[in-house]
Amino acid sequence: MEVYRKMLLAFDAKQKLKLSVTRNKEYLSRYLLEEERVVGAMLDPNKLVPKGDGMYKYTVTSFRVFQLDVNPVVSIAVENTDGILKMSALDSKLHGLGLIDDFKLTLKANLEATDVGLEGEALLGVSVSQPPLLKLVPKRILESTGHSVLNGILLGIKSRVQQQLIKDFVNWCDLNQI
Repeated sequence: MEVYRKMLLAFDAKQKLKLSVTRNKEYLSRYLLEEERVVGAMLDPNKLVPKGDGMYKYTVTSFRVFQLDVNPVVSIAVENTDGILKMSALDSKLHGLGLIDDFKLTLKANLEATDVGLEGEALLGVSVSQPPLLKLVPKRILESTGHSVLNGILLGIKSRVQQQLIKDFVNWCDLNQI
């Protein structure tokens, strides 16, 4: 009797952010308390569904890996502790690679107002068994590709923070007549 063993793949990516803000930076920590607004500016608001009490469902931008469309959906918890906005993944599902029951996405991110502006760090990781559709692709190639995909996702979020979040902060300041 042959026992089928699942080959576990694991990969991650990390990004740091140091963003100087010149105008109204003393109000950044107050702005970070506007949790739903800030999360909506950091992530694509069209793919974000608020669930209440600091909980969100986020459909990560679908991407293509080895001719397969992959669509991760993640539940995110957000809290503001000591002036630091923290995000973490609670639950995740993966659509697009067939039946995969051991997909696990890890997200740990924080954003903090500093004397200079905003500083943050994000770690995104995935562990999953090698999908049957990709059984002929070597593990190291799959993991290298996975790392590149996760890094691309984090770079996209970083770019959005650098542009959209700052734009939203300026709008928030104008709205509050700061």
